[in-house]
Amino acid sequence: MIDITINKADSGLIQSFTLSGHALFANSGNDIVCAGVSAVSIGAINAVISLTGITPIIKQGKDGGFLQCRIPDNISEENKQKIQLLLEGMVVSLETIERDYGKYVSITII
Repeated sequence: MIDITINKADSGLIQSFTLSGHALFANSGNDIVCAGVSAVSIGAINAVISLTGITPIIKQGKDGGFLQCRIPDNISEENKQKIQLLLEGMVVSLETIERDYGKYVSITII
């Protein structure tokens, strides 16, 4: 199962997210759940970098079963709002995958 944790500050803004595990929906290379989660999460990170110029702090596992992304603290209010919109869009997409493939994906928002 892919476990997704979305970490929010007291203000409600997303500070970071972590993905760990493997969906095991299908064999490697044919796993549409893994591909969907990966595309949505990496696409969100790429959008943050491309549209705001802010590079998040990223950690990845060697086997593809771990991704952590943390938004830096000292950024402008304008970029904060842009990043939040992009990350909230990511969460909506991940929740859609969880709704349809809940046996393989679990999201926790803390």
